[in-house]
Amino acid sequence: MSYPANLRYTKEHEWIIVEGNVATIGITAFAQGELGDIVFVDVPTVGKSLKAQEVFGSVEAVKTVSDLFLPVAGTITELNSVLEKQPELVNTDPYGAGWMVKITVDNPADVDSLLSAEDYEKLVG
Repeated sequence: MSYPANLRYTKEHEWIIVEGNVATIGITAFAQGELGDIVFVDVPTVGKSLKAQEVFGSVEAVKTVSDLFLPVAGTITELNSVLEKQPELVNTDPYGAGWMVKITVDNPADVDSLLSAEDYEKLVG
């Protein structure tokens, strides 16, 4: 499995890409593969400011529910509304149409402390 080099990653299996001070966040191909078929994405935190590593929502698969952790501090500004009707996009296109939230990042430099694609690949083997 390969991981896009333009993204940064967390040990909790989220990915992030920042453009200016806006970041898009989702879960990795590894994470969705471990969870199985995604049936629901719940992000009740739109409009809330959260610290890095705080839970911003959850993803429900057929057999489990997993919390989603914010990679860096910021304010959640948007939920991918397409996931309400097509949560399976997280499985089929985790780095594209399956993104979960957009945030306004408090400090874009914080992203530099996250894992590179190479480091994340070493983490998950």
